[in-house]
Amino acid sequence: MLPEGFTVALFLVVVLAVIFDYINGFHDTANAIATSVATRAIRPRWAIAMAASFNFIGAFAGTAVAKTIGAGLVDDQTTTQAIVAAALIGAIIWNVVTWYYGIPSSSSHALIGGLLGATIIGAGFGALKLEGIRDKVLVPMVTSPLIGFAVGFALMIVLYWIFRNAQRKPVSAGFRRAQIFSAGYMAFAHGSNDAQKTMGIITLALVSAGVLTEPTVPTWVIIVAASAISLGTAIGGWRIMKTMGHKVVELEPVHGFAAETTAATVLLGTATLGMPVSTTHVISSAIMGVGSSKGPRGVRWGVARNILTAWVITIPITMAIGAASWFVLHSIFQ
Repeated sequence: MLPEGFTVALFLVVVLAVIFDYINGFHDTANAIATSVATRAIRPRWAIAMAASFNFIGAFAGTAVAKTIGAGLVDDQTTTQAIVAAALIGAIIWNVVTWYYGIPSSSSHALIGGLLGATIIGAGFGALKLEGIRDKVLVPMVTSPLIGFAVGFALMIVLYWIFRNAQRKPVSAGFRRAQIFSAGYMAFAHGSNDAQKTMGIITLALVSAGVLTEPTVPTWVIIVAASAISLGTAIGGWRIMKTMGHKVVELEPVHGFAAETTAATVLLGTATLGMPVSTTHVISSAIMGVGSSKGPRGVRWGVARNILTAWVITIPITMAIGAASWFVLHSIFQ
């Protein structure tokens, strides 16, 4: 027996949203803990447990991003359950493909791309809120990695200067311990940013179904999203963790601390502003920034180029998958 106002279609959409959130958790585990594991600051099992816990806590930090997803990108009055389901399917398919090949792509942009593609086909271009897409998605998509790179680079220069006369071994040991805190900080920021996207898409579905009259995130939605992403994080994403932790930059504890602190600070700032940015983009660019402080050869630019390619193609591909999924789901959800 479904709760009052719930249809079978709405129930299926919520289930798809939980699946997406769960996959988002294990897909993006590397965002929070790859650097700490790579530098051996934390044992993998403890790192994953910590990341899952702080993901859950971080999900309760606010709902500004959820409101952007739920009401700031498309017209909720023209949105149907078929559109929301198609958006989620597009994001899920792309996340599974990129996870399988170990490509650190953006779960956030996969969801946004799926939503935009399904909306264009299902409701027309007029249903898009172009100003919101520009200000909350496109501009932050470009600026947040640049900020992550620049701040990561600058922080490393500052740390090099502060500890320029210190012996390397005790400094490295100190930053290895400090990474426990920076990894927890990053996991909290990841939860505050990424869990909200699932909250937003469920809220959009509830509004379009008439269960809610305005896009205010219910408490049960927050709990469901927090639980799903933390459970996914607990399962872990070892394929992508290997890329993030070892293949882009040769990391030492000081680099891991700087990258995690930089990325977490940027993510909390954008979450407060309601910008659904990519945690993958931000932590990747922060890692590249700290690596560049050692000189041009501090970053394996071939791997970085592959990551950048995934960034560029994620939204167009998920738009196409979302649009194709709508054609299949439209008749089923009638």
